[in-house]
Amino acid sequence: MLEIVYEDAHYVAINKPNGLLVHRTRIAEEKKEFAMQMLRDQLGYHVYTVHRLDRGTSGVLLFSKSAEAATPIVQAFEAREPDKTYFAIVRGYTPETGTIDNPIRPDKDHRHKEPQDAVTHYERLATVELPIPVGRYQTARYSLVKIKPETGRMHQIRKHFAHLRHYIVGDKRHGDWRHNKMFLEELGSPYLLLHAAALSFTHPYTGQQVYIQAQLPENTLRLCHRFGWQAVLAQQEALPQPLPELSGSGIS
Repeated sequence: MLEIVYEDAHYVAINKPNGLLVHRTRIAEEKKEFAMQMLRDQLGYHVYTVHRLDRGTSGVLLFSKSAEAATPIVQAFEAREPDKTYFAIVRGYTPETGTIDNPIRPDKDHRHKEPQDAVTHYERLATVELPIPVGRYQTARYSLVKIKPETGRMHQIRKHFAHLRHYIVGDKRHGDWRHNKMFLEELGSPYLLLHAAALSFTHPYTGQQVYIQAQLPENTLRLCHRFGWQAVLAQQEALPQPLPELSGSGIS
């Protein structure tokens, strides 16, 4: 059952798990479960997509309960009005703050299109150095970053951090396979470590500001606990209350 993190008469939001597609696509016909279909079956009526998250990304995913209610929210996303917050674990020590202003080239199926403007702001929250060799280095460094995308291009955050060579861990398409392999084999983490933590928008029908949060997935929480990042996440209101007891808190 999907975790519902917000619901009113017009909209409903879930905390999408890693690995779940938003809806059926041409390249994923064989998949049997999609967030839109699962939520429809759970609620007992149709829902409508108003934005998307990549399959590997977890976090806040908003739907409308009618086609009419979808229109103003879709227009708001197109106008870059909603405020979005993500957390990610990336390779290396990033600068403390930064803005990535680099046009996004469409994926190979749309190479005929021109690059689109894309802007991503980020803030480094914490770092860790693990005594685990990766490639030619005897230790491995990582950063926990808070990300505020200004635009919403496909794979924007993943492509932008790849552009900086601070690849998001677990990104099989735009990331670094050596670090992905280490996280899988040494830390038991097979997922993309990118989470849509919060979404804020002006409600089209009430005019009030809506703020929706989605708790980090268990795998990411476990890693953050292991890296000693609990206090930082608590300051960001990214941890559940109270803090769960998680095993394997030491670095092996």
